[in-house]
Amino acid sequence: MSEQEKKSPILDKRSSRRTFIKNSGLTVGGLVLGGALGSLIGGKTETSTHTAGNETSHTTIDYSDTRLFFVRQKDFEALSAATELIYPEDDNGPGAVALGAPYFIDKQLASPWGTNADDYRKGPFKKGEVPLNNSEIFLQGVRKLNEVAEKEHDGTLFKDLTEEQQIAILTSFQNGEVEIELVSSAVFFSSLRAATLQGCFSDPLYGGNKDMAGWKMKEFPGAQMSYTSYLDKEEFVLIEPISLGGHKH
Repeated sequence: MSEQEKKSPILDKRSSRRTFIKNSGLTVGGLVLGGALGSLIGGKTETSTHTAGNETSHTTIDYSDTRLFFVRQKDFEALSAATELIYPEDDNGPGAVALGAPYFIDKQLASPWGTNADDYRKGPFKKGEVPLNNSEIFLQGVRKLNEVAEKEHDGTLFKDLTEEQQIAILTSFQNGEVEIELVSSAVFFSSLRAATLQGCFSDPLYGGNKDMAGWKMKEFPGAQMSYTSYLDKEEFVLIEPISLGGHKH
C-alpha cells in the first residue's frame, strides 16, 4: 500500500466530513433493512403498572438506550466516539450517536449475532478465516482504540482526543497497522463501519435509526404496507416513514 493510500481520507476540510464513509469502501445500499440485525430486542419498550392505595401509575421503560453487552463505560464511550467519526453529524442531519448506532451495536453483540450462533465455528480455520466471534472482535477492537490513544497521547482516552487524532488512529486500524490478537485491525474496522451504518439506517425495531431520522434524511418511506394509493400521483410524494413496529395489529 502506498503512502498516498495510507493518508487519512477525511482530513481535507473542504470536503464533507462524511467522505470517510465514501472513501473506506462501503456503500449504504443494502443496509437499510438488512445487516447484522441479530435480534429484535433493540427498540423494545415496556410499560409497568404500579398500584399504591387507590392510585395507579404507569411507567414506560425504553430499552433503546439500555446497554446489554458493554459493561465498562470507557469501552462504550470509545465505541460511541468511533461511530460518530465514521458517520458524523453535519448539515445533512444527525450522526451515529444521535441515531442510536452505539446502542444498536451493543444490542447486536448481546444477541446471537454477537456469538455467531448461526455460523459453523469448528476448526481448523483456513487462512484468512477469523477464529473469534463478533463480540470478541468488537471488545478487543474497542479496547485497543483506548490502548493506542493512551500510548500515543499521554494517557488520553480515545473519546477525549481531537478529531484529527481520532482520525489518525482509526485510519491505522483501517490499514491493518494495529496489532490485535487473532484478527486484523482492518477486520475490526470493517465490521465496525458496517455495524455503524446498519445502526443508522436499519429499522428502528432493531435499536438504531432513532425516530427514523436516518430514513427521513434519505426520504426513505420505511416498511410501508402498500403504495397503491400513490400509483396515480403525477408529482413526487414525500411519504412519512413507518417502522416495522409501527403497524397496528
